[in-house]
Amino acid sequence: MSIDAISRQKRKATGAETGRPVIAGVNHMVSAGHYLAATAAFEILEAGGNAIDAGVAGGIALAVVQSELVNFAGVAPIIVRMGATGETKSIAGLGWWPRAMTPSYFMDNHGGEIPHGLARTVVPAAPDAWITALARFGTMSFGEVARAAIRLARDGFVMYPLMAELIATFEEEYSRWPSSSAVYLPNGRPPQVGEKFVQADLARTMQYMVDEEATRASEGREAGLMAARDAFYRGDIARTIDTFHRENGGFLTLDDMAGYSSEVEDTLSVDFGGVKVHGCGAWCQGPSMLQIFSMLEASGIADLPHNSPEYVHRFTEIIKLAFADRHAYVGDPRFVDVPVERLLSKAHAEARLRRIDPDRSILGLPVDGGYADPAVPVDPRIRTEATPPSLDTSYIAVVDRWGNSFSATPSDVTYDTPIIPGTGVAPSSRGSQSWADPRHPSSVAPGKRPRLTPSPALAVGADGRLVPFGTPGGDVQAQAMAQVLTNLLVFRMSPQRAVEAPRFASYSFPDSFEPHDFYPNRLHLETGVGEAVGEALTARGHDVNWWPDLTWRAGSVCLVDYAQGLYAGAADPRRPCYALGW
Repeated sequence: MSIDAISRQKRKATGAETGRPVIAGVNHMVSAGHYLAATAAFEILEAGGNAIDAGVAGGIALAVVQSELVNFAGVAPIIVRMGATGETKSIAGLGWWPRAMTPSYFMDNHGGEIPHGLARTVVPAAPDAWITALARFGTMSFGEVARAAIRLARDGFVMYPLMAELIATFEEEYSRWPSSSAVYLPNGRPPQVGEKFVQADLARTMQYMVDEEATRASEGREAGLMAARDAFYRGDIARTIDTFHRENGGFLTLDDMAGYSSEVEDTLSVDFGGVKVHGCGAWCQGPSMLQIFSMLEASGIADLPHNSPEYVHRFTEIIKLAFADRHAYVGDPRFVDVPVERLLSKAHAEARLRRIDPDRSILGLPVDGGYADPAVPVDPRIRTEATPPSLDTSYIAVVDRWGNSFSATPSDVTYDTPIIPGTGVAPSSRGSQSWADPRHPSSVAPGKRPRLTPSPALAVGADGRLVPFGTPGGDVQAQAMAQVLTNLLVFRMSPQRAVEAPRFASYSFPDSFEPHDFYPNRLHLETGVGEAVGEALTARGHDVNWWPDLTWRAGSVCLVDYAQGLYAGAADPRRPCYALGW
């Protein structure tokens, strides 16, 4: 009998609503993509740090305990809200293409593909994003918040099933580079569940930043933080990265590193379910997530039975419409005139909803050219075989006793580009989310950011309710997040029930990752949605495929729900997520 089946039997026998309890508290709360990261954040809260200090500590820890999914030198988009002022900002935490990259490079040299290796590297952004968050909104030093991550990297942690499975899945990729196989294939093989996993070079990289911070500690906290940042972007780490790229045909230089800083800007927002949902800008799929909420709000989704055929059909068509707009219009707003205001307007939501046939699935890519000429869509690679798994990214949410909230989605795999010898890090391979064709809004260009899938969110109620939420999962992210928040706000589920409820995900759009495969009408359902629902959706033209219940491929949403002085934490059992608070 499967674990899922046993879990369902236990729930039925005990009358339990969920497989895990809602974690409740009156002081502070964290929910994170791994239990050790949640512990790292909770320790900071207990030590008197605020939500930003704790979120950064947990986020850096994720880059150790989930380093196959979250690279310390990867990306880290963040949303922060300060309780005292209501100030709500996003920190991009996303690097751009090196100056030496040309717009036609991949068309001219790689047949329009963006291959694995150094060529897909963009400037690593996560260290800068973490330190920017600390400097602008935190209270602690880098050394204080990085202590747990350094210990976990230096002394090791116990290898667990999902990480072991993914490293084994990508064993061939890791083995291409000696520096990567030394970390992820110790003893010449993937690490086994129950073995201790150590990342000594990564620990030394972070400790070097802490040591450099200490040299300027007497000048004040901010000076120390900038010293830690400079250690990565201007010091020995940057020089080591520069040398490796120069000697191995890469494009990233010391000047690219030294010239980088994460943008801090206002969030975007829409109204949904009695709250205002905040997301990040058009450098990621934040606008697409918000479009889904805008269309759901206008669609009357609350009038349909939860996870009924009508509900899943309407929800899925809304997802497809939002992602068709994403494909046509969304790219780095420093390079592309993205019509964000129009995309998030009620008028646009209502116009797009008119495309939905209640009895038939939309086939193809329903791009709307009614108000702006989209870029020429690149011919997507239509696939019929099994969809690839959505892998990278993790998530952390924190709300503290002062009403500050933190929502972050750190990411970047380590299997598709080499570890820089001696550092334990693989500078961001997020170039995999650009398009080689210069006509596309998310095309390659020097200084341009890829269109990122990781996109944290924060829901804010007029009564002071706060719900930071997010998930890993590539293009599944916005879909899982929309379903969970709908469960929570519209169907009044408890936070944990909202997270555990059966999910579905569409793949009927060009995938955000190279090679941008397209699976027309492909719709995956967890088995808990029900066979009869699947049959009804098939009759409407959906290409229905089945997932087991609580599959990690359906995302793993974490959230904190704060209202009226009480904290509730929910953590998705689909991955090793955990919530802690009291």
